[in-house]
Amino acid sequence: MTRQILDNNHIHPAVQATVNNNHADIVAEVQAAIANNQIVVVGMAQNPAPKRARKQLDELGLDYCYLEYGNYFKLWRRRNALKMWSGWPSFPMIFVKGVLIGGSSDMRALIEAGEFTQLLD
Repeated sequence: MTRQILDNNHIHPAVQATVNNNHADIVAEVQAAIANNQIVVVGMAQNPAPKRARKQLDELGLDYCYLEYGNYFKLWRRRNALKMWSGWPSFPMIFVKGVLIGGSSDMRALIEAGEFTQLLD
């Protein structure tokens, strides 16, 4: 199934640059981390789910890159740009070899099913 996004033909040229460049720096930073690391966890402070994800990875003895953007009171617009880019509605966003695998509970399910380490092969 293809994720629905507004087609560029339906964005007026006067606002195209705004749409294209809205917090592009944070998206580029995450893309660079994904390109340079097998596992990337994108999270935020004060949220227990990113902490759980990091703990799970630590327990497995795996190296990962952790990017933290704000908290419940700061940087929500920048985090929203990541949500719009990835299509994932919450944090953490966990990427393995460039593939979004979901959040903390999704990673836990893959670990329990024995599928997570296969993603690293």
